[in-house]
Amino acid sequence: MKTPSPIPPRREARRLSSDAPAPRVRRRARSAPNEALHPAVSPSIEALWAERPFVAPLLRALHVPVRDREDLVQTVLLGAWEAILARRYRPDPRRHPRAALRAWLHGVVWRQVSHYRQSACIRCEILLDAPLVPAGQAPVEIEGMLLARAALREVAALPRGHREVLLAAAGRRSLVAWARARRMNPNSAASRLRRARRALAERLALTEAAVR
Repeated sequence: MKTPSPIPPRREARRLSSDAPAPRVRRRARSAPNEALHPAVSPSIEALWAERPFVAPLLRALHVPVRDREDLVQTVLLGAWEAILARRYRPDPRRHPRAALRAWLHGVVWRQVSHYRQSACIRCEILLDAPLVPAGQAPVEIEGMLLARAALREVAALPRGHREVLLAAAGRRSLVAWARARRMNPNSAASRLRRARRALAERLALTEAAVR
C-alpha cells in the first residue's frame, strides 16, 4: 500500500491560506469635486460693490451694532476683493455667477463677523456716553455722531443746487436774505428748499433700508 507523499511546504501554505478568510478590500470612496480644481474667477469691483445691499442685511441678522455695520460692510468687501485678486475665488462653474458670488460672500461675512467679535475692541472696551467731554459742554452721543456723519455723506451726494439751499437753510442768515443776495425770488428759494429736502429724505430712506 502506497503511503501518501508529503505535501510540499509551498502547496501546504497555499492550501492553508485558501481556508483563511479573505482579506477585506478597501473601496475608495468617491470624493466630491474639489473646489480648488475650479478655475479662478475675477468679477469686477463694480459687481462686488453692487452686492452691498446683500451684505448689510446679513450683518443685521448677525446682530452687529448699527454703529459698526458700515465699517464691517467695507471690511467684508475689501477682504473679498483681496481674495479675488489672489485668485482664491473659485466658484463652481455650473452655478449662476451671481448666486455663486452671494454664497461665497455669505461665508466671507461669517468669517469677518467672527473676527469682529473676537477683536479686543469688542471684548474689552466699554463705550462711555461722553468720554473726555470738556467742562461746560453738553455730552455728545456716539450714535448721534454716526447718524449725522451718514446724513452729511448723503447731502454731499446731492446735486449742487440742492446742497446750496440746504446749507443756506441751516446757516445763520434767513432763507429770504440768502435768496435776495443771489437775486432770487424768495418763493423760488422756498420751492427749491422743499425739493432738496424731499430728495435728501428719499436718499436717507434708501440708505436706512439698505442697512437694515
